[in-house]
Amino acid sequence: MPLWEDKPESWHEILPGVRRRILAHDRGVMMVLYRIAPGSRFPRHTHPHVQSGTVLEGGGEFTVGDELWKLRPGSSYTVGSDVPHELQAALGTTTVIMDVFTPRREDFLAETIPPDRE
Repeated sequence: MPLWEDKPESWHEILPGVRRRILAHDRGVMMVLYRIAPGSRFPRHTHPHVQSGTVLEGGGEFTVGDELWKLRPGSSYTVGSDVPHELQAALGTTTVIMDVFTPRREDFLAETIPPDRE
């Protein structure tokens, strides 16, 4: 059973002001941590994965389909497969979000690092 530790090389800037770390994964699931600079935007997109997450710090406006959700610490959500969504991070504080994707995001595998222990 693998164990990953936090280290600088596990973080990747995927958009201006948006950094992500793949926390853990196997074929069926992937857990991802995001650190989003104040006021940064994660543009509208879709993917075939179910995405569930929780806001650990900060927040912002999360548009899911045609709905606008105000996120704050402790807000949790699930976005279904192929539902368009985007996030506008709040001003004044870094937003930290942990997302879980099922199945895992094969397109994120290039960002993974080997586990520290197997």
